[in-house]
Amino acid sequence: MPHLITAPTQLTIELDGGQRFTVHPIWLRERCPDAQTFDLRTGQRLQDPSDLDLQLALTAVSEPEPGRIRVRFSDGHVADFVAREILAEAVLKPGEQDIPAPRLWNGTLTGFPRAEWDSRPDDATLAGWITGFLEYGFLILTRVPPVPRTILQVAATFGFTRETNFGPLFEVRSVPDASDLAYTSLPLDPHTDNPYRAPVPGVQLLHCLVNETSGGLSTLVDGYAAAQALRVRDIEAFQLLSRTPVQFRYRDETTELVASAAPIELDIMGRVHAVHFSPRLDFVPLRPPRELADYYRARRAFDHLLRSPEFEIRFLLEPGELLMMDNRRLLHGRTGFDPAQGQRHLQGCYIDIDGPRSLYRVLRRRLSSGGIS
Repeated sequence: MPHLITAPTQLTIELDGGQRFTVHPIWLRERCPDAQTFDLRTGQRLQDPSDLDLQLALTAVSEPEPGRIRVRFSDGHVADFVAREILAEAVLKPGEQDIPAPRLWNGTLTGFPRAEWDSRPDDATLAGWITGFLEYGFLILTRVPPVPRTILQVAATFGFTRETNFGPLFEVRSVPDASDLAYTSLPLDPHTDNPYRAPVPGVQLLHCLVNETSGGLSTLVDGYAAAQALRVRDIEAFQLLSRTPVQFRYRDETTELVASAAPIELDIMGRVHAVHFSPRLDFVPLRPPRELADYYRARRAFDHLLRSPEFEIRFLLEPGELLMMDNRRLLHGRTGFDPAQGQRHLQGCYIDIDGPRSLYRVLRRRLSSGGIS
């Protein structure tokens, strides 16, 4: 396990595997958890850390009690630190967040993350919901009353509703003269929602109110897993899709939205950060034929993975069930259905991804005794 090593004027971290490095004095100084450094009510700094002396040093380091480190700095400031909090930051890789790491899955996934809805869950219950959602990228809630607008109550449990041109919520059902293929009975290939927005909605919720048809199965694909498979099997296609900006467009009588993004978005460390994919709405820029030929080959390779049984799961969303999914990671779709068999009516809405992440951290504080691992 990682641990701290104290010396008279130095603090060293030893990571798993034996790697060691000295903690930089400014890194510690700008984190001093005291009223001279931070406003304790807001948690915001009272001074600009860029004004600290670049030659700042530690003049004394001690451990007055197990797990508490006392440091004196060359500017005369003295502060106490909790060792486990320093170590928690040390083990994070650059660009990582202090939330559960994604668990990649494919078409063999069984035992979906499911929970019975409770309008007043306790912290431990809610923490379990959030943890499953962050790990797998989706959560199915059962026994959600199939009453219109109940979805907004569920959404408010996890974050703030992101209102769009469709309103605070939208109706998913087959209608004449539909402004979007989602409002028809046609099958929908795996896609992410609203790639034409900046920023893209982070989380989508879909609540089934009525389903009297035998079709209309919901489909889900872990875009992270499919992208990782493409990276292993066809690195050229992966790299091309991660660096080619594609334009996405949506328009109706009152709206015209345009945004550009790479189909596979990487973070600063080169890890898959988001997937932006919707074959109904993507328009690659006009480039020389050779470049386009390479792009179309890459898109085809990725699309065929996304539509393959290897990565897709299917299930029937029953009345009273609600699907919440990470719209930057998961692709969703549906099989076609016959509206003559009866109604199929879902309501949907969006929240931003920082809502569930913030809630996870708040719950972790409340359950600091170990309710969340």
